[in-house]
Amino acid sequence: MRIIINNSSMIPIYEQIMEQIKLLIRSGELKEKDNLPSVRTLAKELKISALTVKKAYDSLEEEGFTVTIHGKGTYVAAVNQQLLLEEQKKELETDLEQAISKGRRYGISDEEIRSLVELILEV
Repeated sequence: MRIIINNSSMIPIYEQIMEQIKLLIRSGELKEKDNLPSVRTLAKELKISALTVKKAYDSLEEEGFTVTIHGKGTYVAAVNQQLLLEEQKKELETDLEQAISKGRRYGISDEEIRSLVELILEV
């Protein structure tokens, strides 16, 4: 499992870890019951605090992507297709909101934006 941290990003490091692990799960690179590196191992690899990795792992577990078995490690949870679909929709919604905001900043009307979206959907 390869995770790359961007220290100059405005996104907190624990969120960068979470997003990359979610992407690996969604892509199928990480499968159900796959063992994630230990908190200490990943912290050492990334040269960051173990608390940061722990926060990422805890958040992934809260969201249902992983399961932690005390003394054994953190594993990818059973793939919940509905959860994955919701995550993907949320990501797409964010991208669309950014595109619409950009269009409005450029002075493009909502009607013109709708027309553009419809045109793109036809392709």
